[in-house]
Amino acid sequence: MDVLSIDIFKAMMRNALMHVKLREDEFSKLDAVIGDGDHGTAIVTALSCVMDPLEKGTEFKSMLNDMGFAVMLQTSGSTSTLLGAFFLGMSDYSAGTSLDAGAMKAMFAGGLENVRKQTKAQKGDKTMMDALIPAVEAMQASTSQDIKELLVAAAEAALQGAQSTVQMKANFGRARNYGEQSIGYADSGATSWSSMFASFAEAV
Repeated sequence: MDVLSIDIFKAMMRNALMHVKLREDEFSKLDAVIGDGDHGTAIVTALSCVMDPLEKGTEFKSMLNDMGFAVMLQTSGSTSTLLGAFFLGMSDYSAGTSLDAGAMKAMFAGGLENVRKQTKAQKGDKTMMDALIPAVEAMQASTSQDIKELLVAAAEAALQGAQSTVQMKANFGRARNYGEQSIGYADSGATSWSSMFASFAEAV
């Protein structure tokens, strides 16, 4: 597949919401170990907020902008803020109704760039960034011009990143209060974001 159409992107987002809903309890249980136990609910709520502007969207830039503002205005909390920032950043680097491989890579890189303006977390801090950063980096590093191959590379990197959080000590949020006790459990945010990237690849 040499272009990402807006209809395929919509299918990716619908698939992401479906899979996140199916794993909602899993994400909350992970969060309950070193957090407040509501990440499953938070990520399902956040993704649900973007569905209306997603379905109404007719071109990437305005649709992603509306998705970003929808999640940030309709819900609160770090999950919504970071997801909203992701879509707003993607909006800054997208246009039209279809994207080739280079344009899609730029769109995802723009999303990560804007998330980085909202959090100081880096890889190794046991947060959702441990899935998002490797996913976008893998996409950028690939020389493939195939949309499916780029998304599969991102999904595989996100999964590896999420799995790597098991051995990490949390450095952000409430989880950091657990210190060494936070080791041994996957981060809920990294796990849910890896689920989203897997859903993106599956839908294409």
